[in-house]
Amino acid sequence: MISLRNHVISIAAVFLALAVGVVLGSTSLSNRVLGGLAGDRANLSKQVTDLQATQTDLSGRLTDADRYALATGPLAVRGALDGKSVVLVTTADAKTTDRDGVAALLRAAGATVTGELQLTDAFTDPTKSDQLRSLVTRLLPAGVQLPTAADPGTLAGGLIGPLLLLDKSGKPQASPDETAAALTGLASGGYVRQGQGLHAAQLALVLTGGAVSGNAAADRAAVIARFAIQVQRSGAGAVLAGRTGSADNFGPLAVVRADGATTSVLSTVDDVDNAAGQVVAVLALRDAAAGKAGSYGTAGNAQAPAPTAQTG
Repeated sequence: MISLRNHVISIAAVFLALAVGVVLGSTSLSNRVLGGLAGDRANLSKQVTDLQATQTDLSGRLTDADRYALATGPLAVRGALDGKSVVLVTTADAKTTDRDGVAALLRAAGATVTGELQLTDAFTDPTKSDQLRSLVTRLLPAGVQLPTAADPGTLAGGLIGPLLLLDKSGKPQASPDETAAALTGLASGGYVRQGQGLHAAQLALVLTGGAVSGNAAADRAAVIARFAIQVQRSGAGAVLAGRTGSADNFGPLAVVRADGATTSVLSTVDDVDNAAGQVVAVLALRDAAAGKAGSYGTAGNAQAPAPTAQTG
């Protein structure tokens, strides 16, 4: 007959055996799990190392390509704008390095740069659009007619375009006094800053930054896009060029490229932050003078990296 003491000891032995089994089993399982995780970690570490090497290689190639474009750019554009004059219009977020690079290439192409007009941050501020509309109407020279559109970008382009661009026959569209008065009025209102010696040209290059962010990004981008479109309509040709990101989401170039009617008349270049893009901007101006337009650059909505070579 089994005593109560022996029965308790037997039950305790069973539980002890179960506990030992659990410990041994969990240790074996843990070793297998840890071993698997260690293997995954090693594999991921190798993938990261490979990706870093690929990135370094691609960065090096891009640097070499940019250096090549920088060295050969003046040769690529030589003679493209012989006898032409170009005025620069820069937005508040345009980079000085982009402007200087493009200006040097314009001169290498044979063009005369007639000056720069900078649009301030207030120019695209939706809270100041009513004041801009009112000011544009008051400053309008007698011989200039504003477009019927009521948005501030188009109206401002309807005033500034004829001030900065000669008409298609090469004649000024406003007198020097009218131009000076209008630009001074816009500058006093805080909407523009004009460079020294600024005067009208045959062609215009509107230079902007990258993607627009923050409050009212879409509205700000639309002002620049519609301004550039109206400037194009005011003279013999214009190009809107921006940095990488300017053709994405709320970028000004994205606004232009979303409308087939505007892409057929206004050229855009979306990578003017690199040497190759600056060359393309000059070649796009050459085509604009000939009545041609296109969407150029590296963004997904670009038609081609650059204009096709002219022959003949």
